[in-house]
Amino acid sequence: MIKKYFLRFTLSGVILMLAPSLSAQNLAVKTNLLYDATATINAGFETGLSPKWTLDVSGNYNGWNMSSCGCRKWKHWMVQPEARYWFCERFNGHFLAMHALGGQYNLAKVHLPFGLYPGLRNNRYEGWYAGAGVGYGYQWVLNKRWNLEAEIGVGYVYTDYKTYRCSQCPKRTDKGHKNYLGPTKAALTLVYVIN
Repeated sequence: MIKKYFLRFTLSGVILMLAPSLSAQNLAVKTNLLYDATATINAGFETGLSPKWTLDVSGNYNGWNMSSCGCRKWKHWMVQPEARYWFCERFNGHFLAMHALGGQYNLAKVHLPFGLYPGLRNNRYEGWYAGAGVGYGYQWVLNKRWNLEAEIGVGYVYTDYKTYRCSQCPKRTDKGHKNYLGPTKAALTLVYVIN
């Protein structure tokens, strides 16, 4: 129920924030090279809201098993809208950000950082998550159209999950929720700016 309201809230917020910016001078499309390295399909766009504010919305999807037997899974999707304040001018230099995030996952026999799901090596976890955080980033102008961006973010995530004994087992063994405080975003992004 919480995830349904979170998705509606996020979508409504994105639509309301985009409406006044349709006539903005700058729009950028982007891809996070760190997600690309994990075979996660991702795309984002960013639009100017005012001279120092932009709205960035990114999403990613990974629907594949990591092994031919389907034993190792890293399936997930996520949407992450973000408001950015630029210190100098938008699409150039330092920025601070506030982001939300939400999505679903189905993971088995993988090792996650920060002690998340230590039982994941032997069990499968399936669930959803929602959270928010703050970030800092920098964007380098490479030429008239291309930029490179780096960003790191920290925040809070709530997740609700079900546990299964193996990656193919249909019978649930446990369920629960977890509160997480730590990194919520890491990006090295290739940006194409459209004027």
